[in-house]
Amino acid sequence: MDLLWNAYSNVSDDEEQPKRQRLSSSSSNLPKRHLPLPSPPLFHQTQSPIPGSYISKRQRSLMGPTPVPLPDSVPVPSPFTLPGSISVTDVHHNILSLLKSKAKDHHSQNLISEKLSATLSGHTNAVNAIHWSSTHAHLLASAGMDHTICIWNVWSRNQKKACMLNFHNAAVKDVKWSPQGHFLLSCGYDCTSRLVDVEKGLETQVFREDQIVAVIKFDPDNSNIFLSGGSKGHIKLWDVRTGKVVHNYNRNLGPILDLEFTMNGKQFISSCDVSQSNISENAIIVWDVAREVPLSNQVYAEAYTCPCVRLHPFDSIFVAQSNGNYVAIFTSTPPYRLNKYKRYEGHVISGFPIKCNFSLDGKKLASGSSDGSIFLYDYQSSKVVKKIKAHDQACIDVAFHPIIPNVIASCSWDGSILVFE
Repeated sequence: MDLLWNAYSNVSDDEEQPKRQRLSSSSSNLPKRHLPLPSPPLFHQTQSPIPGSYISKRQRSLMGPTPVPLPDSVPVPSPFTLPGSISVTDVHHNILSLLKSKAKDHHSQNLISEKLSATLSGHTNAVNAIHWSSTHAHLLASAGMDHTICIWNVWSRNQKKACMLNFHNAAVKDVKWSPQGHFLLSCGYDCTSRLVDVEKGLETQVFREDQIVAVIKFDPDNSNIFLSGGSKGHIKLWDVRTGKVVHNYNRNLGPILDLEFTMNGKQFISSCDVSQSNISENAIIVWDVAREVPLSNQVYAEAYTCPCVRLHPFDSIFVAQSNGNYVAIFTSTPPYRLNKYKRYEGHVISGFPIKCNFSLDGKKLASGSSDGSIFLYDYQSSKVVKKIKAHDQACIDVAFHPIIPNVIASCSWDGSILVFE
């Protein structure tokens, strides 16, 4: 046992001998005393790792978080730009006199728009809709596929593009002026409807949905109420004051293409896409606003989609733009029948969402066409009165001026907007 103990003791001494020698040689001149341990450094100084080498968790924790380089700043466009003015101070005095006259005893009511008055350029893509302001009739709003809404001071002597709105995150499908004044309602592919105070340049409310919103329409008797319809076939009635849905109108419909209130505001007409369905009678439905039920769903039995419905300003009829290349006529009172003996035809749709509109006095009907023309029809005879070659591509929307009867605006798939008088 003594031999084994001595053997293991010698091995241990031999292993520790070099350490003792190094310590003794380095501290031979120092007095033997206990030295305090050095305090750890406040910051760990580590060498940068060799690329491709393994780094343990402990080393990563000592290295701290890896600094992430900041991305280059991307300029964010302003949601409201004001290149011009929405004031009437820039408008020609002869136009101002017409606007103030409210078209009373105006001798040009029966004249036909054919002279190009203004060319409005600013959109970089197709324009889906245009709408005149009824309270500030020198202003025209346009909704574009370039995600923007433009407000045009049509007769300005300086800059005609008064302002541009960039509140939508995707293409804008429809735009409507509020009867209250400088408020503008729009909707689009970002699944929202947005209310903007144009005078202040502020977005006041956002109405969100789970569908692409294709069309909006204010109640004619209550500017705080509006309808919206979208890609999933859902129709909603909104209250601007609360920002909430008042009524839902669901009937397993295709995408909603257009909406129109009747004169009393107690009913509305919807048009939906029936190209993916065999239920052609759902193409046009008349709804009861309060009860959320259809009053008639067999208004139009032909297998054509109708991208636009419009109510006549005085008579108890409404018209529907049909993909059959004609405008159909219906009674706006029960039993909501199709007039099988009269229609407006001559223009071509070719699958475009082309709209039509009645003139201020209801004596003319204007329609766009896929060849870029504007067709003007006589309301009573349904005959073509005038064809105006306006655009190079499809003419999508036409809008008569709300005060001056012989002024009409049009927009096109090529992004141009024209005003005729």
